[in-house]
Amino acid sequence: MEKQIFQCRRCGHCCHGETTVSLTAEDLARMVAYFKMSEEEVIKKYLRVTGKVIQMQIEDGHCIFYHDGCSIHQARPWRCRQWPLHPSILTDPANFSAIKDSCPGIRLSDYDKFQRKLADMMEKHKKENKG
Repeated sequence: MEKQIFQCRRCGHCCHGETTVSLTAEDLARMVAYFKMSEEEVIKKYLRVTGKVIQMQIEDGHCIFYHDGCSIHQARPWRCRQWPLHPSILTDPANFSAIKDSCPGIRLSDYDKFQRKLADMMEKHKKENKG
């Protein structure tokens, strides 16, 4: 059902800007395994730490891993995997509109249809992962 509403085109628009997503412990572990490096090496080479927040470094106005596409697509963070199907677009048509305008992978332009399909998809995912 996801492909009915979104199919990533790997255009990298979401990878550009002066901020990146915060990483979870699972994201960091996935990157460590992907690079076959120690956690300290991965942090030093690719990430930035501010207090308890770990994010990917920014290089030339985009995520350090963006090189004509995501160079770590298999190991990308959870929030990158989720984007742009974020729960906030279920309750905010203006947020949906802004995301839709910047993401060519969104396949439905009708907010109500998009909202219904995403809500159904999230509910199905929730039921499937309950135990």
